[in-house]
Amino acid sequence: MSVVKINVLTVPAEQRETLEKRFASRAHSVESSDGFEWFELLRPVEGTDSYLVYTRWRDEESFQAWMEGPMKAAHQGGGKESGEKPKPAATGSTLWSFEVVQQAEPKTA
Repeated sequence: MSVVKINVLTVPAEQRETLEKRFASRAHSVESSDGFEWFELLRPVEGTDSYLVYTRWRDEESFQAWMEGPMKAAHQGGGKESGEKPKPAATGSTLWSFEVVQQAEPKTA
């Protein structure tokens, strides 16, 4: 059964736009990964400064392969002109892991 990984990112208000632009600039980098099923970036509406990065994978092995390959490479890149790594937009990160035990989708008419 599928696994869900939710990365909880603490993002100060002044860094929200930066975070969203960074995700948009590599929006399709995960889609071709083996075992990838779904991605969503969830912006907080009220009561929290935490963004949720929701990904769904065929299995834990697929997620780990992505973490050790494409994701790791994307986060090790330096700045374009200066050669320096850009400052993180988030001030904290926690990874939640779940197994999908039930699911439903809309019924077609």
